[in-house]
Amino acid sequence: MEEVRQETIEEEAYPYGRGLVQWEIDEYPNHQRSRRWYIGMGSLGALMFIYAIFTANFLFAVILLMFAIITVISEYKTPDKVPVVITTTGLIVGDTYYEFQAIKTFAILYDPPEVKNLYLDFDSYLRPLLTVPLEEVDPNIVREILLPFIIEDVERDDETFGDILRRVYKL
Repeated sequence: MEEVRQETIEEEAYPYGRGLVQWEIDEYPNHQRSRRWYIGMGSLGALMFIYAIFTANFLFAVILLMFAIITVISEYKTPDKVPVVITTTGLIVGDTYYEFQAIKTFAILYDPPEVKNLYLDFDSYLRPLLTVPLEEVDPNIVREILLPFIIEDVERDDETFGDILRRVYKL
């Protein structure tokens, strides 16, 4: 397993400020699915596809086929690693920069081994809630770094419904 850099990064400067902490996450969740999962989801998908054809809902049928193709492709392709860097002015996730002024609140949900997430809620209603996996980085370090810049949402104590679905059903 790769070593996670979570110490203060004094020597590295980024275009958006000095890096404070960094780690890497998978581009998308890489679930280990069993044969039973494929049989169950394949059966459910086939039933929904038959229903879509009988009700002449061809758009739904196309969406089901796309979902099946993406699931199969993602099974055989390993996800790329995406760097996450918290700088003195914002957060960089891959190629996207989020400045602290645009972030309303943050919350850290940490219940290993299943749940280790940083949630960022933005001021703009056009930006959805951003979930960043913490992987092996110490959540206390991330919290200490973000507190001077962003308000912590201490009331958030559950994952989003979408995150729960993705984790439980391995989507």
